[in-house]
Amino acid sequence: MIFMTNKSDTKLLFEIFLAFVKIGAVTFGGGLAMLPILERELSQKRGWVSQEELIDYYAIGQATPGIIAVNVATFCGHKLRGVLGGIIATLAIVTPSIVVITVFAMFINSIDQIPVIQKALTGINIAVAANLSYSFLKLFKKTAANIFGAILLVASFVLIFFFKVNTVLIIFSAILLGILIHILNFKFNEKSRK
Repeated sequence: MIFMTNKSDTKLLFEIFLAFVKIGAVTFGGGLAMLPILERELSQKRGWVSQEELIDYYAIGQATPGIIAVNVATFCGHKLRGVLGGIIATLAIVTPSIVVITVFAMFINSIDQIPVIQKALTGINIAVAANLSYSFLKLFKKTAANIFGAILLVASFVLIFFFKVNTVLIIFSAILLGILIHILNFKFNEKSRK
């Protein structure tokens, strides 16, 4: 059965839960801001996924419906312990947000005008901007490592920023282009082996 566990599996599931609760509790700013934290916790500290796997999970999470962070957590949990690991990681990553949103919803009318709360939110926004910049640089180094990746990055940016092309169209075009290049490379390699 997929949900039956032994003692070592239970320990791993507990570690998955704690890791993703921690990530969910300290991340502000959404999926991209979460990437350096995911990398530090899951790749560098625990060795559960490689940096390349994490970027792949992030890319798939971008292209699939739902919240990117939840998708990435689900993929990572599934890799570690199958369906049950995916469920545990998903529940863990959303738990802190649910708790915080519930508490804020109860008191939002009385705290949104408090100067210290406004200053705290400003500080969070600055930290998110710094985290996003860091994520961008890390992703740029990994994904634009060759001339094709750099050209695709610049072209996507120009189309989105200056020409206001829908990002969904850019993502699906990049997916199709990647598949096309893979097929062409495969055929070229096959010809060169003959």
